[in-house]
Amino acid sequence: MEPMPPRKLVRHLVWLESFAAAVEAGSIESAAEHLGVARSVVSEHIRALELAVAEGAPLLERGPGRRLQLTARGERLFAGTQTPLHQLDMKRLRDLASAEPVVRLGLNPTLSLSLLGNVAREAAASGLKLVLSFGGPHELIRQVQTRQLDLALDFTPLPPHEGVEAESLLRMAFVVIAGPDNPLVEQAANRRSLHVKELEGQPFVDWLRDDPYGGANSARFATHGVTVMEVARAESFLLMYELLRAFKACAIAPDLRLMHPFPHDIRAWPLREEEPQAVEVVALWPTGSLSPGARSLLDGIRSLPNFRR
Repeated sequence: MEPMPPRKLVRHLVWLESFAAAVEAGSIESAAEHLGVARSVVSEHIRALELAVAEGAPLLERGPGRRLQLTARGERLFAGTQTPLHQLDMKRLRDLASAEPVVRLGLNPTLSLSLLGNVAREAAASGLKLVLSFGGPHELIRQVQTRQLDLALDFTPLPPHEGVEAESLLRMAFVVIAGPDNPLVEQAANRRSLHVKELEGQPFVDWLRDDPYGGANSARFATHGVTVMEVARAESFLLMYELLRAFKACAIAPDLRLMHPFPHDIRAWPLREEEPQAVEVVALWPTGSLSPGARSLLDGIRSLPNFRR
């Protein structure tokens, strides 16, 4: 390889050139090949840029398939540098890479119904910008592991989550819930709790077969020799209530009333069990990397009524 001619760009623009090449190529190796320099040179330039304009915070991170992707700071810097080079002095670069208080938050879909209002109010009170996405447990864990999310809120049980820290925020027992026309509304009108045996023959809405809650219900029925009339299966509370109404059915589900009341026409009884089970709402974040914005938001959630302090 012929030696590269002396560069005419000032130092911070040389760093920026390596940064932009890595973004566009998706890897340090491809960027180095494109620029005709050693891999270590590109890495050194990117690190120098991070130290100079982002207080040492990363501008790039590994995403799915090990491809490089931009962090929140990196996104702002890269978007702002699509401009004539002579306008990009160091002050401009520092402004672009400043730590804007953004929290990339992932939510279990059910929690969007029960918790989003409180979370949004906490973010607004703290001056935080929220970037929201939704996903199931495996998707949320993957996005936290790859640092695509600063914070996620989900239910237990969790899939394997190496590289992810978890904190329990709220513990919920199980309840029997029923639509307004389900027979239990009259049969158990004065009951303070129900046992699974009392669901014999009832139209029943269950969770998906591969869902842990669905598996727990199957075990309950098998243990006590109970047969229900399954009329539907659902993935989320977002779907559950309409199914209970339409099929005049009942279900076993976590007691979300600690976060949000059930609809006024949905009746609920505590589920009486020999070995009571519970579900927890958990916060998830990358190991050793709880951002200041995510920490502030998490502190606000902890302070909500019924949540652990």
